[in-house]
Amino acid sequence: MESIQNGSIDSGKEIVLAPEAASAPSKRPSRARMAIAFAVAAVSDFCAIGVKFAPPFEWALDIGTAFALFLILGRRWALLPGLIAEAIPGLAVFPWWVLVVLSITLYDGIKRPNRS
Repeated sequence: MESIQNGSIDSGKEIVLAPEAASAPSKRPSRARMAIAFAVAAVSDFCAIGVKFAPPFEWALDIGTAFALFLILGRRWALLPGLIAEAIPGLAVFPWWVLVVLSITLYDGIKRPNRS
């Protein structure tokens, strides 16, 4: 028996989502994508040395790198702290983009235990 409430049809059927379906983990990138991501990160960190004293170019390089890694690796929250670390003066001497790609590689390999 169907009833109409607030403009929607209620069929009386209950929809239950399994925990896996509710929050499916993102698919792990292939080895080729990871190699391309490492190459982009290494080139960006190397080029950042040359634009250290021209902040607008450094910001453009970092935003471009974050966007390129976003396209290559997909939606990853680890890209945001990398972008923030690159924006802080003095911290940009570390190869943050390579470390970000490395952390994404390592974190994706960790499996969460099943809670039954």
